[in-house]
Amino acid sequence: MRFVVHCLDKPNALAIRLSNYEAHKAYLASGAVATVVSGPLVADDGETMIGSLFIFEAERKEQVLSFNAADPFHRAGVWGEVHIHPFLMRGDNRI
Repeated sequence: MRFVVHCLDKPNALAIRLSNYEAHKAYLASGAVATVVSGPLVADDGETMIGSLFIFEAERKEQVLSFNAADPFHRAGVWGEVHIHPFLMRGDNRI
């Protein structure tokens, strides 16, 4: 099953985000759960990172919860809000 993980940074967390960015990317590459899509959410300026969005594939939500809790961004306190929901993909019209 796929799961959407929507994370919004705490106010003024950009410096903490940037100092943990390489560890975060390496953690995602570790593959404890399959990453379908990942990337930063940005402010209206199109550049300033304000959060994260992931689509993971896992058998159970608990796997995604554990994976997210061990993410370097989570451990460093970057995210102020984290929402995890099962996701049923219905279509992709890029093909």
